[in-house]
Amino acid sequence: MNPWLQNYNPVHSPLASTLLAALPVGVLLGSIAALKIRIHISALLGLAVALGLALLVYRMPIASAAAAGAYGAAFGLFPIGWIILNVMFLYQLTVNRGLFAALRDNLAGIAPDPRIQLILIAFSFGAFIEGVSGFGTPVAITGAILIQLGFKPLHASGLALIANTAPVAFGSLGIPIVTLAQVTDLDVLKLSAMVGRQLPFFSLLIPFWVVAAYAGLRGMWEVWPAALTAGIAFAIPQFLVSNLHVPLLVDIISGACSLVAVIVLLGFWKPKSTANAPLRGVDWFKQAEAPLSPPNVAAQPAGMKCWLPWLILTAFILLWGVPQVRAELDRLTCPKFAMPGLHHLVQRVPPVAPAGATPESAEYKLNFLSATGTAILLATLVTGFSLKFGWAELCRIYGQTIWRVRYSLLTIAAMLALGNVTKYSGADATLGLALAHTGAWYPFFGTLLGWLGVALTGSDTASNVLFGSLQKITSQQAGLSPILMCAANSSGGVMGKMVDAQSIVVASTATNWYGAEGPILRFVFFHSLALAALMGLLVWLQSSYAPFTALVVR
Repeated sequence: MNPWLQNYNPVHSPLASTLLAALPVGVLLGSIAALKIRIHISALLGLAVALGLALLVYRMPIASAAAAGAYGAAFGLFPIGWIILNVMFLYQLTVNRGLFAALRDNLAGIAPDPRIQLILIAFSFGAFIEGVSGFGTPVAITGAILIQLGFKPLHASGLALIANTAPVAFGSLGIPIVTLAQVTDLDVLKLSAMVGRQLPFFSLLIPFWVVAAYAGLRGMWEVWPAALTAGIAFAIPQFLVSNLHVPLLVDIISGACSLVAVIVLLGFWKPKSTANAPLRGVDWFKQAEAPLSPPNVAAQPAGMKCWLPWLILTAFILLWGVPQVRAELDRLTCPKFAMPGLHHLVQRVPPVAPAGATPESAEYKLNFLSATGTAILLATLVTGFSLKFGWAELCRIYGQTIWRVRYSLLTIAAMLALGNVTKYSGADATLGLALAHTGAWYPFFGTLLGWLGVALTGSDTASNVLFGSLQKITSQQAGLSPILMCAANSSGGVMGKMVDAQSIVVASTATNWYGAEGPILRFVFFHSLALAALMGLLVWLQSSYAPFTALVVR
């Protein structure tokens, strides 16, 4: 069966085609932010518009459009939904035994100032978790910790999202960069090095930015030594490891260095004026829900025992991240399903893909054993037994957790379905080509293309798959470095991570602030766009202006 050929100008008007291609995104974001419709309903509305657009405007075969939606929904539930479900299961067990309250007090003792808690937890610890896990895990964990430290749900959610930017381009064990190299046939070490010459500027900036977003410029200035220490201790290893080593360990090493450096600093420095810690125990915005089960106050632990669940979790995630372990688990059980009606039945065409390119693949991997969510589940079970939970109680709490996150799982499934329909119909390429026709400003807008890709898909890896080839072809046509622009796709994409619906749902779920995705989106949108514009400006300078051109990998 011959593949269906994509058409990037389906109504024979570049402007009209671009406006139509943007319609699903406009409906999604508009219904969340302006109309204040619940995000799972907004995601379903966006999906419906995307399917209508694919069928009626792009003339995509019905079977392929339906298969694209089902393929995305399945990926949304596994592995992404699988991670969220099990992280929330672990969180609930720690709440039930009072461990989270003890962890809150322990962290408050190390860093009593909430501004430094943001730096230590949301930025440094979150970056480390991003390096070993990714897929929303850092936001889920740091958001849950911040809410227990007493941050308001809006701050816990939004600030965790803003802080989780600098490490995203390298993600879990360098997967976004490795994937970018695969789809562009460019050298992975050169791509890693180029990203490592863009992001460190922002790694230095983000600790200051996230504190300023919470406490204002004056509040930020009062803790500048901690922000500077965290930023430098992250940015320098990020540059060195990405340029001198493979991208797999960039975030793990950088996050660990930043975490240790801040803790060491706090041993001999404290801010002169300590900000008042956020109030705990209030009905924040009347939207936060109570825990699934009441804490067992009598069982509240002391000392370092409160760290045990998170140490167990980190150990399991690190073990699962070892390539040999993952490969062996995949060998045992990794069924691969070619999606009927979609696999190799959709063909990208020039200028998005070279002539004669292989048709788009659509294989669903049910790699249950090697999935990060499975590592989290096993870590949770080990934690549960160590805390003397019985099987019956564990099953009961797990069932309650599934019920609590049901709308979150539905939203993620709908969002990934929307992203895949957009990708396989060619609407994503229509938007990409519109940005590519920006002349001398293409380095700026090409970077925003990466931002758009992550905002649509929720994944820097997926954005690199969507637009990596387009960035390479367009940069060659414009006389620019393909290494520069493909790296810019990944670096610019990190700023879109805070506004994609998947991440926002993870944040609202982790903080028990269900149904408040609209306020979170409004809170982070300016920060996302401003940081993306700054990244675009840096790439534009690197493309043509000394001394920035000296940073471009040849």
